[in-house]
Amino acid sequence: MNCKSQSQRVIKEFENFLSTPLETQLQRHLNTESSAVLSLFHDVAVNVPAYKAFLAERQINPANIQTLEDFEKLPAIAKENYILRYPLADLCRHGQLQGCDMIAASSGSTGKPTFWPRFFTDELQIATRFEQIFHDSFFTDTRRTLAVICFTLGTWVGGMFTTNCCRYLASKGYPLTVITPGNNKEEILRVVQQLGCAFEQVVLLGYPPFLKDVIDTGIARGVEWQQYQIKFVMAGEVFSEEWRTLVGKRVGSENPCYDFASLYGTADAGVLGNETPLSICIRRFLAENPDAARDLFGESRLPTLVQYDPCSRFFEVQNGALLFSGDNGIPLVRYDILDTGGIISYHAMLEFLAKWGFDPVAQLQNSVLPTPDFLRGIHQLPFVYVFGRSNFTVSYFGANIYPENVTVGLEQPVIQEWVTGKFVLQVQEDADKNRFLSVVVELAPGVEASEAQRKAIASSILSQLLRLNSEFANYVPVEYQTPQVTLAPMGDAEYFPVGVKHRYTRK
Repeated sequence: MNCKSQSQRVIKEFENFLSTPLETQLQRHLNTESSAVLSLFHDVAVNVPAYKAFLAERQINPANIQTLEDFEKLPAIAKENYILRYPLADLCRHGQLQGCDMIAASSGSTGKPTFWPRFFTDELQIATRFEQIFHDSFFTDTRRTLAVICFTLGTWVGGMFTTNCCRYLASKGYPLTVITPGNNKEEILRVVQQLGCAFEQVVLLGYPPFLKDVIDTGIARGVEWQQYQIKFVMAGEVFSEEWRTLVGKRVGSENPCYDFASLYGTADAGVLGNETPLSICIRRFLAENPDAARDLFGESRLPTLVQYDPCSRFFEVQNGALLFSGDNGIPLVRYDILDTGGIISYHAMLEFLAKWGFDPVAQLQNSVLPTPDFLRGIHQLPFVYVFGRSNFTVSYFGANIYPENVTVGLEQPVIQEWVTGKFVLQVQEDADKNRFLSVVVELAPGVEASEAQRKAIASSILSQLLRLNSEFANYVPVEYQTPQVTLAPMGDAEYFPVGVKHRYTRK
């Protein structure tokens, strides 16, 4: 693509983003869902050298892929069989890396960075996900808003991507101002206290445990969070509804469905889906009704639940794994990101909840005044639920133990005051080779370990494992159920090193 056509494409797509109302953008899928993904496939098959080679190696003629049924028979791509097999430039359109204007890095589960090129226009469709949140949840079209970027800056994907998308919303006319302290806690506290009162609300955007640490540190220093009307945009980790309630109370949140939003995002393809007031309302009901959650998801743990636009990111489920297709600097077709989960249509979700006597739309109507044209946060978009990587579990007496189960145990009253929320879950053996469930827990700043605390934490974790994990309750003999808890100081070099992405399980 030459410079002139590239600039014309930028002008056209940015103009479209600026001029198209959010509601119009979110209704495209009603007519074009399958045609959009087929068009993407044919474009990629012709213009991306790596994908052209991938199909040729498997003797697949792109001309034969004419229907959604044909598309669903295509082999999935993944890092191992696609991204890591071809030169970076060949993964881009026309084999030209210069067709992208930015490269981000992801650490991945192995710690070895993978590079992800993208272009300005790739960010615009992701900006619509941020617009959903800032418009539908935070009412930013009518409130002066300070967005504080608390994601890591630099080559890592979260900070720069989020910053750009927020600035595009400001370009669209939202009274939104962005500041970028990154994950510098002292700088975050400084800018909020010095600038926050000049705005009607302050949005903190970052990873859940880090944002909680910011809030807790602020409270310890006398920061009155309530005066800033704090909102949260998060990504990267599954968290419990107990966590949301706890953090909400600490900042004075009165309506968690409209004060929080989590993104299902990846370095591979930006934001794939986002929490909405509707999805949060539903998830909070399911958290209080484990039987309904188990009936819906087929699991004892509570997944991330978001809505998505199938014209932007088209999801499929294959053998319990989520596949998605979407346009990016590296376009992806039926990409296996190694997340487990499923998809549920809007109407199927509401029908399921009605059987359990719950109407989330009515619940939201009682919690916020509707706007003249539509109730914010209610869009007939499908849902995707995400359990995350299956290799992050530990197996104990044949039962899969999930970090999410332990998290809830640490977020109970009193105990939540002692800990940061970080822990390391692993199965170990004693001298006689008897297996036991080990949980190393990070203590909050200034908290000294005591035997009474250790026993209370172990008891709380056990009670939540029994409540939430039916495999654990039925597979593990009673005498082996109580976890052996070890309390470690904040920043412990072996388990909680500072500045390193935390892993909640060890094999």
